[in-house]
Amino acid sequence: MNPLTAKRNAVAELMRVSPVADELAKRFEQAGHRLYLVGGSVRDALLGRLSGDLDFTTDARPDRVQRILTGWADAVWDTGIAFGTVGAAKNGMTLEITTFRADTYDRVTRNPEVSFGDTIEGDLHRRDFTVNAMAIELSTKTFVDPHDGMGALARRELDTPAPPQESFADDPLRMLRAARFVSQLGFEPAPRVVSAMTEMAGEITRITAERVQAELSKLITGAQPRHGIELMVDSGLADHVLPEVPGMRLAIDEHHQHKDVYQHSLKVLEQAIELETRHEPTSGPDLVLRLAALLHDIGKPATRKFEPGGGVSFHHHEVVGAKMARKRLRALRYSKDVVQDVSQLVFLHLRFHGYGKGEWTDSAVRRYVTDAGDLLPRLHKLVRADCTTRNKRKAAALQRSYDDLEERIARIAAEEDLAKVRPDLDGNEIMRLLGIPPGPLVGKAWKHLKDLRLDRGPLEYDEAVAELRKWAAEQGIEPPS
Repeated sequence: MNPLTAKRNAVAELMRVSPVADELAKRFEQAGHRLYLVGGSVRDALLGRLSGDLDFTTDARPDRVQRILTGWADAVWDTGIAFGTVGAAKNGMTLEITTFRADTYDRVTRNPEVSFGDTIEGDLHRRDFTVNAMAIELSTKTFVDPHDGMGALARRELDTPAPPQESFADDPLRMLRAARFVSQLGFEPAPRVVSAMTEMAGEITRITAERVQAELSKLITGAQPRHGIELMVDSGLADHVLPEVPGMRLAIDEHHQHKDVYQHSLKVLEQAIELETRHEPTSGPDLVLRLAALLHDIGKPATRKFEPGGGVSFHHHEVVGAKMARKRLRALRYSKDVVQDVSQLVFLHLRFHGYGKGEWTDSAVRRYVTDAGDLLPRLHKLVRADCTTRNKRKAAALQRSYDDLEERIARIAAEEDLAKVRPDLDGNEIMRLLGIPPGPLVGKAWKHLKDLRLDRGPLEYDEAVAELRKWAAEQGIEPPS
């Protein structure tokens, strides 16, 4: 980025937030303190993408900051006050004001020994990357950039103010943040940053799973997650965070279209992102779809078998992969919904390949829809993204087959509500007809009727009753006459 363009962006962005920033700066100045816009807020202003969440730093101590904000801000909170941060809301903007920091780290945990500093230069030196180590003194609009963050921004380079070994020893999460910024901002890490990450990858184990998960999710939902993942894998960071991904480099793709399953999975991730807004133009990054695309083939190394004649098979890799995905995502403290949805997509991603040239019965199509449930739109995208063959004729044939399946789903759905396939008789009716109390037997009867519904479509009431009575007789149940 041209520095002149960056400065123009910053001016425009600062003008947009100036009523709040200028008022706040004036209050600090009147109280005898300096206030700086700092870190990611300055970086984003230079990039022309400043949000309504603003970060400030000041020489005022936290209790003093609270007094300055009281009576001016719409709300004030002290959740982060132990780390020198006071939060506030004003005119729809969220503000975080942090006292200059001069922390030290024990380099055993990630927790700093919090201490306050006296200079903006000292505060900036302890920050993670040079592009985040810039500040603007708001009273005078003075630009403070002791580590040439502007130059790094122009070069789209990610480097650290201190030597990276020191920075990452203080806080190993910064290594994962480097990969996240590669994904989000399209920056390239400096060679010394990559070298330090490679040397120190194991230090990431000092970080809690929750913090790792938060950074990983931001990386996955960034603009270019492939590049962030590649940095994690190449540096060895992924061996400790998401080892199943580098583990895919051991397996050769059965179609011999890619160097390995790892490269195939990265391509599927890219193609899933391209399909992400299909039918949903206003939706944002889909964490579940992206995780499923990345992890859909992680079961292949464990199921690889070399066949006579030089072929390679991966039978049931979707079953093994779903279990592996569930285990890894739980270890990373993802929510139950994310764990369940991603593992189910991994489990189902191969199902379509039994469709062939449309040989599935309507019953098989109903089961495909029912098993996918609410995940069906994502499954459509994942299956389409999973086609990475370079053979254009084969790729076109696969897409046509899936077009045909989607058309059949739409046709059958028009005839019956596939999204809510339920037995033709509910639990209360089953109990009344069979004369049985609530319990497991009702569930078995319900499942039997649901299977019939999937196989044959909706049944007339009398037909459903007859099928229920037939099933009951096979179970030795005597329904009331």
